[in-house]
Amino acid sequence: MRLSFLFLASVCASVLLLLLASASEGCGPGRGYGKRRLPKKLIPLAYKQFSPNVAEKTLGASGRPEGKIIRTSERFKELTPNYNTDIIFKDEEDTGADRLMTQRCKDKLNSLAISVMNMWPGVKLRVTEGWDEDGHHSEDSLHYEGRAVDITTSDRDRNKYAMLARLAVEAGFDWVYYESKAHIHCSVKSEHSVAAKTGGCFPGDAVVTLEDGGVKQMRDLRPGDRVLASDGGGRLLYSTVLSFLDHRPNVTKIFNVIVTDVGLNLTVTPAHLMFVTDCAAGPSGPVSLGAGLRTVFASEIRPGQCVVTSQGEETTLGVVTLVEERRSAGLYAPLTQHGSIVVDKILASCYAAVDSHSLAHWVLAPLRFFYSLMGPSEPQANGLHWYPRLLQRLGETLLDAEHFHPLGIEH
Repeated sequence: MRLSFLFLASVCASVLLLLLASASEGCGPGRGYGKRRLPKKLIPLAYKQFSPNVAEKTLGASGRPEGKIIRTSERFKELTPNYNTDIIFKDEEDTGADRLMTQRCKDKLNSLAISVMNMWPGVKLRVTEGWDEDGHHSEDSLHYEGRAVDITTSDRDRNKYAMLARLAVEAGFDWVYYESKAHIHCSVKSEHSVAAKTGGCFPGDAVVTLEDGGVKQMRDLRPGDRVLASDGGGRLLYSTVLSFLDHRPNVTKIFNVIVTDVGLNLTVTPAHLMFVTDCAAGPSGPVSLGAGLRTVFASEIRPGQCVVTSQGEETTLGVVTLVEERRSAGLYAPLTQHGSIVVDKILASCYAAVDSHSLAHWVLAPLRFFYSLMGPSEPQANGLHWYPRLLQRLGETLLDAEHFHPLGIEH
C-alpha cells in the first residue's frame, strides 16, 4: 500500500514538474505559472503558403507516396467512406469517390467540419476532390491514395479560404497548402507511416550489448537484462532494462538509417532522440558526453555531424555519412535505469518526441523509481506504455508545439 502511495505521489510530482517547466520556458504569450491560458490567436495562411514549411512528400509533412490505390487492388479496403452530414461532397463523377479516404484523413476532415461550423455558423465544409481514380492529378499525387482532399466552404466565399487553411492546420492535417484562389489542399500521413503512428523506437533486429559480453536482438530483450548505456557524464556502463515505453512486435514501419564512416549503422524512428556533436574535437579518442554533445531528433541528423559510438567500453565519435530510409519489422523502445542505451554500438537516448533528453529523463523519473522498487516489468502486450502516453497528452496541453517532433507520437 505504501509503495502504491509513493508511486501515485511520484506521478503527481511529475505533472507538477511539467507545469513548472512549461512556465519557466515562457511557452507563448499570456501563459505562465498561476495564469489562465489565453485562447490561441488564429492567423490565416497567406496565398500560396503551406504548413508545415516543408515539401508535402517529406517526413516532416505527409511523407512519400506509397502508390495508387484502385478499386480492384488489395489496398482499396484501406479507404473508408465519409458520410458526415456536416460535410458537402461535390462528387462530380457521381461515383462516391470523393467520400473515400483513409481513416486518418477522415478523422481530420470531421474535426475540421466542426471548426468550420463554429467559426461561421450556418456554413459547412465542402470537399471538391477526395480520392481520385481518374488520373486528374500528377503522377505521385496523394489524392490517388485517399490521403488528400481539396476543400472550400459551402458558401464558396473566397474571403474565408485563408482562415479555412488555418483551421485545417489546427484540425491536425499533416500538410496544408493555400494552393489556389478556388480551394485549399490538405493531406495526411500514410496509415502505415512511422510518422503517423510512432514516436521513438528501434526495429526488432537491432542489437544491444549485454553485461556478460554477449549480444541480443531487440526483439529478444527482456526487462531485467543489463545492457550497455551511458551515465551521462562520459562513461559507458551497464544499465538495467526496467520496461518498454513502446513494444509492438507485429508491425512494419519505415525507419531512418544513420550510416557512419566507422562502419556502424543505427536504424531508428525519426522522432527518437540521438546524441550528436559537430565533430570539432575530431572523430577519434574518448568522448565526454558533457563536452559539446547535444540531443536532436534522428530526423534532424545530417551528414558531417558525429554520433557517439562504442569501442568496447570506451566512447568514440563516428562521422555521419548518410541518412536514408528502410522498412523494418517491430517497434521496441526499452527504458533503462540511466535513460540511455547503446544500440548497434551507437549511443541513443531512451526517449523521443519531446526535444529535451534532460526534461524527458526528469519527468520519467517516477516511472524509473517505481520499477527500481518493484522490479523490472514485463512489456505491455502491444502498444505504447500508459505513462508516456499520459505525459505526451499533458505536454501537448502545457508546452508549445515547437518542443515536439513534427511527427509526434501515436495519437
